[in-house]
Amino acid sequence: MHIVGIDVGGTFTDLVLLDETNGTVTTAKVPSTPANQSQGLLSGLEALGVPLESLQIIVHGTTVATNAVLERRGAVCGLLTTAGFRDLLELRRRDRPDTYGLKGQFEPLIPRDKRLDVAERSDYQGRVLQPINEQEIEAKARELLGKGVEAVVVSYLHAYANPANEQRTREVLERVWPNPYIVLGSEVLPEFREFERTSTAAASAYVQPLIDRYLRALAEQLQAKGYHRDILLIQSNGGVMSLDVSRRFSVNTVLSGPAAGVIAAKAIAERAGFRNVITCDMGGTSLDIALVAEGQPATTSEIALGYGIPIRVPMLDITTIGAGGGSIAWIDRGGLLQVGPQSAGADPGPACYGLGGELPTVTDANLVLGRINPDVPLGNDRNWHLDVARAEQAIATHIGSPLNLSTLEAAYAIVEVANAKMAGSIRMISVERGHDPRDFVLVAFGGGGPLHASALQRELGLDKVIVPYYPGLTSALGCIMADARHDFLQTINRRVEDLDMPELHQMFQEQFEAGQQLLQEEGIRIERVEALFQADMAYDGQIHEVRTPLPSGTLSREELAGAFEISYHTQYGDTLGNRPIKVNTIRTTVIGIRPTPPLTPETPSQASATEPAPQHKRSVYTRDGMVTCPIYRRESLAIGATIAGPAVIEQADTTTFVEPQMTAVVDRDHNLILSES
Repeated sequence: MHIVGIDVGGTFTDLVLLDETNGTVTTAKVPSTPANQSQGLLSGLEALGVPLESLQIIVHGTTVATNAVLERRGAVCGLLTTAGFRDLLELRRRDRPDTYGLKGQFEPLIPRDKRLDVAERSDYQGRVLQPINEQEIEAKARELLGKGVEAVVVSYLHAYANPANEQRTREVLERVWPNPYIVLGSEVLPEFREFERTSTAAASAYVQPLIDRYLRALAEQLQAKGYHRDILLIQSNGGVMSLDVSRRFSVNTVLSGPAAGVIAAKAIAERAGFRNVITCDMGGTSLDIALVAEGQPATTSEIALGYGIPIRVPMLDITTIGAGGGSIAWIDRGGLLQVGPQSAGADPGPACYGLGGELPTVTDANLVLGRINPDVPLGNDRNWHLDVARAEQAIATHIGSPLNLSTLEAAYAIVEVANAKMAGSIRMISVERGHDPRDFVLVAFGGGGPLHASALQRELGLDKVIVPYYPGLTSALGCIMADARHDFLQTINRRVEDLDMPELHQMFQEQFEAGQQLLQEEGIRIERVEALFQADMAYDGQIHEVRTPLPSGTLSREELAGAFEISYHTQYGDTLGNRPIKVNTIRTTVIGIRPTPPLTPETPSQASATEPAPQHKRSVYTRDGMVTCPIYRRESLAIGATIAGPAVIEQADTTTFVEPQMTAVVDRDHNLILSES
């Protein structure tokens, strides 16, 4: 039986096929099809050459939800909210896009004419003060339908404390609403903070019809070709969920693809003996970076997809910047060279692709510098090669001539600006959060990461960099490694001294049972179930909370307070003594541990371990000027092989550039370990 992991990126769709009977791995890389991601996905499955009926499961990382919000092409949505709170999405928080800017452009996902008041009210303790009027709800529903609304959000002021009015509203809506796209804020985010809850529910409704149609169409096409099993989707929290569950909780797929890369990079680094890791995924359109401290990926409960659109769901803390291989180099009004955030993407792609792109990109620069072999086929298309002349023309026209630089100097400048931009972002997630990046190893993957790994090591003063054996396919590998995971939360908003501890224990138990139920519904093969319990806590009167790990869901009042004080001291270096402690939100994470697939390929070669022979040599431009570099094939390097820079190591899915004064060593898992000579 086979498992397939599929990561749909902005430029390429990557696939990893694992044969569970013998542990062998087959890979494929095909161009992405942004207009319809399923086309590229199906092309990739064909490239693998395995009958679909032999597949046990398909695990898919997708950017459908992310792109829909960023490009503002989601469903037409309506909102039913408590009377007086119609403009909540537009009022937002007191923030602004620029520190010193007095103006900002903002457009809510749901326009004002499609946001309607409802006469209902509950207080903060959940007591229903005014029930809904069913005739009013039906009238409002018909009004929204008349305005072309496809998905409706129901988000009442204190529904986190008691969802009864929202639930009854859904029952009434179902009488007249023509589709299942009804989203309740209390189900998406049963937490106080009405703006964030409504914004998250709006984002979920905005992408739900697109996700649903995409997944249904994909499932139908796969069934027509012989695949009749489930499709699992990667969630933003790094876990997987079934197709049916993902339709209901579409907002959980917002960071689907990048999360898979973090999972794989963490596992690869742990196998190599490192628990402090910075993951660096450089794809065709962006760079995704994340931090793993002591084996635990950093998490966050909120991101902003565009100004004024917070999405508050549990997710891996991934920072994304416009510094991918397809990021466009340009000159600003001040005459300074910039890279990104605009990207050439898959269509038309970099100039060297020969698909109509005329603007210079980071990939074009690496090609001109000799670091990429133009004669190696792109992906699985044996007839698709890179065009050096087009890349040189684009760089000379748009960068070289305006800056009075030669084509080689301009190409090198593009790469150096991209490196500085990436290094700055890595400092942001490490130094600015109290971590010394020199205490971490960098895992460089994606189609472009290994090309820039040595430069980032030099720029940041890192001890080591790991380049996985399948760097261009690491996120796809992460898809088949991810466990099933579901997160639950509930606002409590009480002091510890006022808690009914048996009631708290019951809440944790109900969340755990809900997670078990979802795992059973999904039917995913798992080895065991684990649960993590946490609470968002603060000293009474504080705004900022501390995410507090709890030893169990049945702890005592004293244990709860003690756990908070430990977390508070860890974060701030001190505690505030005997001040009252408040529990704002409790959280339960239910994890279904899936069987661990092999992380290493079969031994690719029995060649000499210490003195590998280069296939040939070519001229490569480095910071020392033009030098003659040996060129190695990655699959010919055996365990223990040592390569001194400058050198280029080529493989089907990417290229690794080893800078001068750097050394690459092949470890037991066939990773490349880069360090200073």
